Amino acid sequence: MRSKTNIIHLPEVIGKGYGAFWRFRGRYRVVKGSRASKKSKTTALNLITRMMQYPQANTLVVRKVFRTLKDSCFTELKWAIHRLGVDAWWGIRESPLEMTYLPTGQKIYFRGLDDPLKVTSITVENGYLCWCWIEEAYEIMDERAFDMLDESIRGGIPKETGLFKQITLTFNPWNEKHWLKARFFDAPPDPDILALTTNYLCNEWLDQADLKVFETMRENNPRRYQVAGLGGWGIVEGLVFENWKEEAFETAAIAKKPDVVSAFGLDFGYTNDPTALFCGLVSREEKTIWVFDELYEKALTNRAICDRVTAMGYAKERIRADCAEPKSIDELRELGLYRITPARKGRDSINNGIQYIQDYRIVIHPRCVNFLTEISNYTWAEDKFGGKLNRPIDAFNHLMDAMRYALEDVLVGPAFSFE
Repeated sequence: MRSKTNIIHLPEVIGKGYGAFWRFRGRYRVVKGSRASKKSKTTALNLITRMMQYPQANTLVVRKVFRTLKDSCFTELKWAIHRLGVDAWWGIRESPLEMTYLPTGQKIYFRGLDDPLKVTSITVENGYLCWCWIEEAYEIMDERAFDMLDESIRGGIPKETGLFKQITLTFNPWNEKHWLKARFFDAPPDPDILALTTNYLCNEWLDQADLKVFETMRENNPRRYQVAGLGGWGIVEGLVFENWKEEAFETAAIAKKPDVVSAFGLDFGYTNDPTALFCGLVSREEKTIWVFDELYEKALTNRAICDRVTAMGYAKERIRADCAEPKSIDELRELGLYRITPARKGRDSINNGIQYIQDYRIVIHPRCVNFLTEISNYTWAEDKFGGKLNRPIDAFNHLMDAMRYALEDVLVGPAFSFE
């Protein structure tokens, strides 16, 4: 009996806009792009196709924090396998997180830069470690972390294999001051660098509702549209908080300090905005806020929020939540978050909260990648002439708001009212 062969016409599966990306064989393939620009899905399709074309190639997939891989790159690669109709040829495991091309034993490994030893000590079972995909490369604030990873993708490959080594970086270009811009986009022409900018206009599978989101953004918020719509570099001027740094620390050791207290804040989201949980420790004596954990996820029901917070180990903590959602707060309390209470809001509550926080030093653990992204892009709003307004932008503010809720009692005092 003859086995059935699947014939795939790649242009129909992949779509348009990424021809140069697909063909490039140089060392660095770097793609910045807006949301819905297909950069992650195209990378996943490309890597699965390559693995099946080159029987001795293995791939490493990396994000700054390991725990973010399962719901991002791992899911995208599973989608690509299904999209290509090759499910039967792949073995997929969640513990450890790993994918295997069954006919040859080639593997896709998943690692986080929060455990550097696991990144630099990979030993492949069959063939060579050829390709690396760094998703959300913007999260890597320290260029030295990238250099360490770059150096680990080294070693000779026999010419007769036809293999080559390559690192693919994909990200949203929130901040023009990021090292990625200087290193790859401002560099002189180099045959080993392909630096591309993509946007939603090359995604032929967006429906009218998707396109309307971008058109509305273009009309109402042209500056944001340049970044989130067209994939241009974000120009960050007038940061609200400049008193922060990224630094690893032992949460348990900080918590043992005599005057340190914990602070948790929750900002609700759903379809377009993430639900954000801020987890911090605060010392009035040292005037320091340590940010040690976070939740940042869209489309969470109240039941799912409760489950996530419980799984993180914070169900018994006192959590201050956005008072604009009293029904959600009541439901979360009934579901098991017994110490959740509404934050106090009133006239100038945002600016007053910001002023108190500005008096403190903020130390952010590297695992808090979404907090780092927000605080490095949270700026004062501008009028149409470019003048600064006395209010922050209505963006990059989910964890920023959650931080204000969490800290209102600690920094301001329980008797204080913004009214």
